[in-house]
Amino acid sequence: MEAADPEPVPTSRATLIRPRPFASRDEAEAWLAGLRQDRDRADGELRQAARQLSRALHAQRVAAADPHVAGATPDQALVVRIGFGAGEQVADGRYSSAWELPRQSQRRAKRSMEAPEERFAAILGARERVLACEELVLRARADLDAGRLREAALQARVALEALLAELPGTDLAAERDAVGEAANAALRGELSGQAEAALAAGVKRMETALKRRRLGA
Repeated sequence: MEAADPEPVPTSRATLIRPRPFASRDEAEAWLAGLRQDRDRADGELRQAARQLSRALHAQRVAAADPHVAGATPDQALVVRIGFGAGEQVADGRYSSAWELPRQSQRRAKRSMEAPEERFAAILGARERVLACEELVLRARADLDAGRLREAALQARVALEALLAELPGTDLAAERDAVGEAANAALRGELSGQAEAALAAGVKRMETALKRRRLGA
């Protein structure tokens, strides 16, 4: 039997371009050099670009009425570059000068402390049950990180009620008021800064409660 040739793996490239150009190449070079010297600034640029990409993918999902259009995060990227170039050049994914960011290995190492591979095997082997609130909290976090605050607030309310029902010993009932007020505000329109902060805190506490369950704490 002859060995079959491996199928090529499909990949996609996304380029996020600032709407305002640099005044000169020297200014662009200084900007890029500053990012290379300050990883926090570089991470900020990356987060902003990821949020804009998430908005575009969300618009595509809604416009196509296709729930299976996936989102994207920097952790999923094979390569992440920050750079500058002429308009047509960067539109084609090319740069006059660019910096390829190192993979975020520290973040992945932190996640691995929870042994997700072992839990994955346990779930597939039906030795552990997935709670509905786990998926709901993940959806709330994804909406929150993507800046979809109204969706995050509505999702968080359902996630909290599911969590309280599935983990009755969890002391999160006090979050009902803040999360519920954020959800009600989302039904009326945009969230205030105070409601957004309360929502973010509520989602964080739900994540902490689920992490404690995973670690058996």
